[in-house]
Amino acid sequence: MLTLPRVALVCDFREENWPSMDLVSEMLFDQLQKGYPDVLAARLICPPMRMRFAKKPGARGDGESRMRLNADRFVNRFWDYPRFMRQLESEVDLFHVIDHSYGQLLHELPPEKTIVTCHDLDTFQCLLHPEQEPRSIFFKKMMERTLSGFRKAALVTCVSETTREELLSYELFPPDRTVVIPNGVHPSCSAEENPAADAQADTLIGTPDSKRFDMLHVGSTIPRKRIDVLLRVFATLKHLYPSARLLRVGGAFTAEQTALIDRLRLRESILVLPYIDRNVLAAVYRRAALVLQPSEREGFGLPVVEAMACGTPVVASDLPVLREVGGEAATYCEMGNVEAWTNTIAELLTESHQQPQRWAQRRAAGLAQAAKFTWAEYARKMVAVYQSLLK
Repeated sequence: MLTLPRVALVCDFREENWPSMDLVSEMLFDQLQKGYPDVLAARLICPPMRMRFAKKPGARGDGESRMRLNADRFVNRFWDYPRFMRQLESEVDLFHVIDHSYGQLLHELPPEKTIVTCHDLDTFQCLLHPEQEPRSIFFKKMMERTLSGFRKAALVTCVSETTREELLSYELFPPDRTVVIPNGVHPSCSAEENPAADAQADTLIGTPDSKRFDMLHVGSTIPRKRIDVLLRVFATLKHLYPSARLLRVGGAFTAEQTALIDRLRLRESILVLPYIDRNVLAAVYRRAALVLQPSEREGFGLPVVEAMACGTPVVASDLPVLREVGGEAATYCEMGNVEAWTNTIAELLTESHQQPQRWAQRRAAGLAQAAKFTWAEYARKMVAVYQSLLK
């Protein structure tokens, strides 16, 4: 009987809540199970986070609670998970660490049998640009161990050419140990109606109103997402379109961002949605007039292609990585230029009402661009990488 190569997909602790990393691991595992059951035996490694200090996973609240949760994360990442992985070496032929921020695991895994997927270099900014992101000595030591483990990988798959070029520019890897494999789009992201999900979206954001423009931002509120630009652009647009709303998916605003919202008098015009599943997120994408991506840095820019797959036009920062994803279908503005963003969005909103044929063409171009990014293709390319190392 032929023994299939055993591949372990190593992903985040469930309680860490990194949605994009979860998406990659889940979709890759699903595609391997469906399309390659006779080629390799895939196994998803995602142990629970052991709570020693915090009362419950994902705890928030006061400073002490956050400190306890961070202590649990540290112990699990740098003690529990490495010990767990050490026991698997004899059971696995190839390891695929889905998230580069778990590079410390490679101090326990056989490097020649380990692939790492790199999503961006944010994790290592305190080492690459210490003047821009000052951190404590303790944090830097953690990242040094993570980076040194990451650099041991036999091969790194990058989600974009931009991410690969960054790796090479810092001489973290030689070119022959890197390959680009772009992310796919979740099957829920479609321009087709989903009655159940659409009804849930109505409950969250209200029923469709032709007199109202809903603009959507999907993503975290970390500094590189430039929420400050998003808010200033929206504030200017509110003078032109008093009924406009800003919808946010991806977590609460920071205290600083909330203060800016109050200064701009936007509180009543912004709706922050709670956690929603992917079908409902797709329904919200479909309901938005535009999706905005004003980031100053991205590793891939998943909301750009997700929005286009749902038939919603996108305005994004003019970054090489977002042009990789959006192609000619997205509209680009100079990063941080509030006036340019405001004028561009105003023109697009006018087009959506006054030039329906041009708007339909814009939507169709987005659908065609999004169709280039599938998880089936992601899995096909990844299997080829696995086989190259299993020879």
